[in-house]
Amino acid sequence: MQIRNFCIIAHIDHGKSTLADRMLEITGTVRKLEHNQLLDRMDIEQERWITIKLTPARMHRKGYELNLIDTPGHVDFQYEVSRSLAAVEGAVLLIDASQGIQAQTLSTLYQAIDQGLEIIPVLNKIDLPAANPDRVAKEIENVIGLPREEIICVSGKTGENVDKVLDAIIERIDDPETHKQKNPKKFRIPL
Repeated sequence: MQIRNFCIIAHIDHGKSTLADRMLEITGTVRKLEHNQLLDRMDIEQERWITIKLTPARMHRKGYELNLIDTPGHVDFQYEVSRSLAAVEGAVLLIDASQGIQAQTLSTLYQAIDQGLEIIPVLNKIDLPAANPDRVAKEIENVIGLPREEIICVSGKTGENVDKVLDAIIERIDDPETHKQKNPKKFRIPL
């Protein structure tokens, strides 16, 4: 079985846990959820709608094993984010289509790039009236340098185009062994 390990990089309230929930539903890992944030299990996470502790989830799609590490979006939990980045070969860069890129997201993104992770840009919340996917896509292209054609527009809330994100994970992210061969410095043990 082919393996894809990934995390989701996002600012607080950009819909990371909601997107993760839709992925779990679409892959048949869980039934349709009565409430969101399945991976946020701690009381404080549920109460404040934030992710504090990383949580892994395994899904299957098209003969691939997809391992998601749900990571915190708040700067106070940077250690948890760094642990997630070290354990994966790719990252979904999730940006709210009404808010645009946040500085904290850029900080985490640059860490991911330094580790040689494949980045899949995703615009979320396209179903909101305030969403401006064209403006934010241009921002992603200009600030980060990711081509507009690679950006996937989704609604984590409704599930629109989430299947395209899952397919991009399969197509664009390397398996662990290939990633290790391409990024030997990430795996070098210091003397």
